[in-house]
Amino acid sequence: METLYLGCLVLGVIFAVVSVVVGDLIGNALDGMFDAVSFHFLNPTVLAGAVTVFGGAGILLTRYSALEAGPVAALSLLAAGFLGVLMYLGFVRPMDKSEMSSGFSMSELPGRIGEVMVPVPAQGYGEIMVRFGASNSLHTAASFDQELLPAGIKVVVVEVKEGVAMVSEFEKRKGEDM
Repeated sequence: METLYLGCLVLGVIFAVVSVVVGDLIGNALDGMFDAVSFHFLNPTVLAGAVTVFGGAGILLTRYSALEAGPVAALSLLAAGFLGVLMYLGFVRPMDKSEMSSGFSMSELPGRIGEVMVPVPAQGYGEIMVRFGASNSLHTAASFDQELLPAGIKVVVVEVKEGVAMVSEFEKRKGEDM
C-alpha cells in the first residue's frame, strides 16, 4: 500500500513541475479537447493536488501511526478530499472569476452613466465616454430629449437605436428651470 501512496505523491509532484514548466504548451495542444466532460470542480490543479495529498498523507500515516491499512486509506482519502475542496474554493474558483474582459455589448449601455466628450447637438450626433470595468469606451450619441448637451456633463444612456446611444442629461444644470 505504501507503494501506491508513494506513486501518488511522485505523480502529483511531477504533474506540478510539468504544469509549471510546459503548462501553456500542453494547454494549447489540447485546446478544448476535454470541454465536453468538463466539471468545474474537477479542475486538473485540484485533482493533482488531491492525489498528491492522498499520497503524502498515506505515507505519513503509514510510517508514523499505529493504524491499519484500511483506516490509513480512509484518512488519506478524507485529507485529499478536504484539501481538494479547500483548493477549489480558495484558489480555483476565485481565479476563474477574476478574469477580466474589455468586451461589452451595446445592450449593456442603457442605464449607464457617461460623460459627453464631443458636444451632442439637439439634432445630430456627438460622442460620449462610458466606463466598462477598468476601461472606457467611446460611443456615438444623440440627444434623447432633443436638447444641446455640452462637453463635460454627465449623461445617462436611455436606449440604443441603430447603434447610437440615445442620452439624456444625468442631472439638470444649476440655473435651469425644471
